[in-house]
Amino acid sequence: MRGKAARQATMLTAVTADALVPQGHPIRKIKPMVDRALAQLSPTFDRMYAANGRASIPPEFLLEIVEQARKQRMLSEEHCSVDGTLLEAWASVKSFRPRDEDAPPSDGGRNLEVDFRGERRSNETHHSTTDPEARLAKKGKGKEAKLSFGAHVLMDNREGLVVDVHLTPATGTCERDAALEMLGSVPGSRQITVGADRGYDTKGFVEGCRKSEVTPHVAQRRSAIDRRTTRHDGYRLSQRARKRVEEVFGWVKTVGGGRKLRYCGVERNRFWMEMTTASYNLIRLAKLTPVAA
Repeated sequence: MRGKAARQATMLTAVTADALVPQGHPIRKIKPMVDRALAQLSPTFDRMYAANGRASIPPEFLLEIVEQARKQRMLSEEHCSVDGTLLEAWASVKSFRPRDEDAPPSDGGRNLEVDFRGERRSNETHHSTTDPEARLAKKGKGKEAKLSFGAHVLMDNREGLVVDVHLTPATGTCERDAALEMLGSVPGSRQITVGADRGYDTKGFVEGCRKSEVTPHVAQRRSAIDRRTTRHDGYRLSQRARKRVEEVFGWVKTVGGGRKLRYCGVERNRFWMEMTTASYNLIRLAKLTPVAA
C-alpha cells in the first residue's frame, strides 16, 4: 500500500521548516517544480501499489522535469549537442583479475598485495571481481586506465538543459552508440541538428544521424562531413554551443559527487545519473524562471 507524504508543520518547536529557508533561496523555486512533477506521476504510482496492506514510506520518484521545461518553451526542440565522459567505477584495479582465475579466499583481512608489472590485461581476458560490469578504460593517450562506466548526455542548445542521459559500459564505441540511441528517441519528426566533438567524426555516426534525419555538426578530424555542412552559420553556432555540455559533466562530477561512482553495475548507476541530471535541470530552471513579484 502506498504511503502518503505527511507535511507536519511543527513538532516540539514553534519554528517551521519554511521559516528557516531564506526568501531568496533557490529551493523556493525548485520545490513547486518538484511538486508539479510528483502530482503528474501520482496516478501512475497509485496503480503500481496494492490497494490494501500496511502503508509504505512514499517512494523516490523520477521527475518529469524536461516536460516542464518544454511547456515553458525553454527548449529549442531543433538544436542539440551530445557528449560523453568516463566516470570511475566503485571498484579498485586490484579487483581486475583473469576471468578463469579461482576466487581468492575471503578471510576478512586486508587486501592482498598485487603486482601487475609485465602482465597484459584487457577487458576480454580480465574482469573486476567487485563490479563485473565495469570496464578498464582511459580518457586519452598517456592517461591512467581505470575501471569506468561511460556517461552520455544529450543537451538542448537553447538553455543548456539535459533532455536525455545514458550510462553504459565503457567501450570504444559507447559514446557514438549512446548518442545515436538518444537522438533516435527525440520526439517529433522535424529536422534537428546535433553538435559534437571530433570523437564523433566517423562515417558510422554521420550516416546514423542522417538515417534519423539529424544533421551532424561534428568537429572535423579527417572528416566524414564536408563543405555542404560546414559552410552554414548553423554549423559554427552548433560548435560554439556544444561546449556547454562540459558544464553538465563538471557539475555531475563535483556538486553531484560523480567523480567516483557509489554503486555497482549499470542499472544502479544509470538511476543515479538520471536523478543527478534531473537535479541539474532543476537548478538551471530555478535560475531561468523569473522571480515572482
